[in-house]
Amino acid sequence: MTVEILTIFPGMFESVLSASILGRAREQGLLEIQLTDIRPFSASKHKNTDDYPFGGGAGMVMMAQPIQDAMASARGRHPGARRIYLGPRGRKLTTALARELAREQELILLCGHYEGVDQRALDTCVDEEISIGDYILTGGELAAMVLTDCVARFIPGVLGSPESPEEESFSEGLLEYPQYTRPRDLNGQCVPEVLLNGDHAKIRAWRRRESLAATLRFRPDLLEQADLSPTDLKTLKELESTCSSEN
Repeated sequence: MTVEILTIFPGMFESVLSASILGRAREQGLLEIQLTDIRPFSASKHKNTDDYPFGGGAGMVMMAQPIQDAMASARGRHPGARRIYLGPRGRKLTTALARELAREQELILLCGHYEGVDQRALDTCVDEEISIGDYILTGGELAAMVLTDCVARFIPGVLGSPESPEEESFSEGLLEYPQYTRPRDLNGQCVPEVLLNGDHAKIRAWRRRESLAATLRFRPDLLEQADLSPTDLKTLKELESTCSSEN
């Protein structure tokens, strides 16, 4: 997959996107990151990319012209790319959406800044808007990093094991079960015995129950849309009954 990122702060990206799993994915040719500075595309004398908003108001707005020209350049390299603006009005980034985006060959991400982007740039330059959450950032650069990281995990080969992204939090609408590693006994804190007996069926059942328990405790809202089996529903009733008796 190729991800081209249009930004006025390209220097923010390399330290994040060159480290750890993403760095290895780039080295292996599984993921290509291209950074395009919007500023050189500005037609103004001083190459500024922002101006005061019509109608008044606090702050500055990113100008349409530099974005339109930068996007045209990017589209010349990636004519079939899906064009995404990282903005608060977009649909929320989820595991399902990340899987969907990971099936694309090319993405172009537009990072906003200041008080927003001239609507004319959004009308002509992007296919959709995506939000990473209901909060405010100083710019779209951090959001672009989050989206790239999230999507990259579903590119075949990036995580090594094909099961890895499917066993993590939110992959099935639930939080992940507890994880343990060596030593077996840490100052009296012992690893659950079920994980040590080699019975994979029992391990899967334990993990599923613990995943349901964690979701019920920390994010019960997720259960409304999770894909739950009759066994899961029975387990939830047992967990809810246990919680009620403890209270």
